[in-house]
Amino acid sequence: MTIDTRQAVHPDAVRSMDTATLRRHFLIETLFSPDRIHLTLSHLDRVVIGGIVPVTRTLALEAEPSFKAACFLERRELGVINLGGPGVVRTDGVEHALAKREAVYVAMGTQQVSFRSDDPDRPARFYLVSAPAHARFETVRLPLDKAKTVSLGEPAKANVRTIYQLIHPEVVQTCQLVMGTTVLESGSIWNTMPCHVHDRRMEAYCYYDLPEDARVFHFMGEPDQTRHMVVADGQALLSPGWSIHSGVGTQSYAFVWAMAGENQTFTDMDHVAMADLR
Repeated sequence: MTIDTRQAVHPDAVRSMDTATLRRHFLIETLFSPDRIHLTLSHLDRVVIGGIVPVTRTLALEAEPSFKAACFLERRELGVINLGGPGVVRTDGVEHALAKREAVYVAMGTQQVSFRSDDPDRPARFYLVSAPAHARFETVRLPLDKAKTVSLGEPAKANVRTIYQLIHPEVVQTCQLVMGTTVLESGSIWNTMPCHVHDRRMEAYCYYDLPEDARVFHFMGEPDQTRHMVVADGQALLSPGWSIHSGVGTQSYAFVWAMAGENQTFTDMDHVAMADLR
């Protein structure tokens, strides 16, 4: 298990960053490697972003020394969405089978969390987001048919998409974590445009279902000081509350969004007019 630490960045600093510096602070390039756990701790609301690909063995979340905790989830909650082949998340002896795009919410105080794939030739790709928690709720497996589903967009704007709100106040009780996945229809390439910010929450995007030669151009920054990063399959981005978060792909794709912060209101957004973008 490896963990990388990212500090919070003031928007004034971002105005002078070149491409390499932007990517170093906000892009998580390596998430999914065979038989490895890659974690990134961000000081944006102290979230942890991670990728786990068990192939030949079961992989377990271990206590991270910097947390000063007896186990990984002593003071944290956890959301996991499977982006690959079928697999199992085991929490304190209970097994949760996850097909592609299914999720599990894991409660604070869970002592043991491990991951395995059903088929090493089609390994699971477990994407996880963890946030600090103040109370213990119930660990819940969340198949897609339990999600709050929202269809948005129109073909003329190339943004027809389905949002699956899996870890959401209307689906499962959590402390602050909100998480789900958005799937774009074939021929649609834009997400979250017109864009918004929400200063009360940070957000993270993980793009997936992109062919090797496809990319997403992800836009971030203050509305009048936008920047972009070129993102490949299985990479994630950290988005501060002051930043827009939107993307356009060279073809259709899917992504996982996750939020943590002061509230859990999905529609709490400060919308940005197209004319105000620079």
